[in-house]
Amino acid sequence: MPSQTKENYLKAIYNLADTEGKVSLSQLSKQLEVSSPTVNNMIKKLEEKAWVKYEKYKPIELTPSGKTMAALIIRKHRITEMFLVEKMNFGWEEVHEIAEEMEHLNSNVLFERMDEMLGYPAVDPHGSPIPNKKGEIIKNNYLKLSELKAGESGKFCALTHSSSDFLKFLNNKKISLGTVIEVESIEAFDQSLLVNYDDQKQITLSKTVVDSLLVDPLA
Repeated sequence: MPSQTKENYLKAIYNLADTEGKVSLSQLSKQLEVSSPTVNNMIKKLEEKAWVKYEKYKPIELTPSGKTMAALIIRKHRITEMFLVEKMNFGWEEVHEIAEEMEHLNSNVLFERMDEMLGYPAVDPHGSPIPNKKGEIIKNNYLKLSELKAGESGKFCALTHSSSDFLKFLNNKKISLGTVIEVESIEAFDQSLLVNYDDQKQITLSKTVVDSLLVDPLA
């Protein structure tokens, strides 16, 4: 099994990868808050394990085995988050740091038992898909709320990011997964939206917020 540090690198590469599955050293350095020489040294170690492909001055890419390894780490993280919310009554804004610690536990039986107790959920508390036991992941083709037009509605299903502060903001706005949000109008100046949902009427959400909410459009 890789060390905790190696696992963090694999997961970061997986999450940062572009549509071609590649990420630059500078992106990885910024994400992990470490120096470029430190990143470069670790990438060489991952390459020795055949978990990444790397050529000098070119982006990093996970190998098939590295991608599977990263997805299984993410699987443990997301199952943990779901377990904490569904079985232990944690708020969705409270679970990330705990899951960050637990994802490094080398106990498949623990996570499989948690998965079973949850009824094999497809997504975590933030709507992110949970990879299966083979590391395969089904990505949903949701739209950003900002992509809807005035008069259109969408069911809030996932987030582009799930920082604690942002989740607390959504709690205060009484927005949770499953909320149906109607776009009443779009502000031309800053692209903020005036929206309606549940018993909340004419609520203004900034461009930053509506870009971060992923919805399933309703006919």
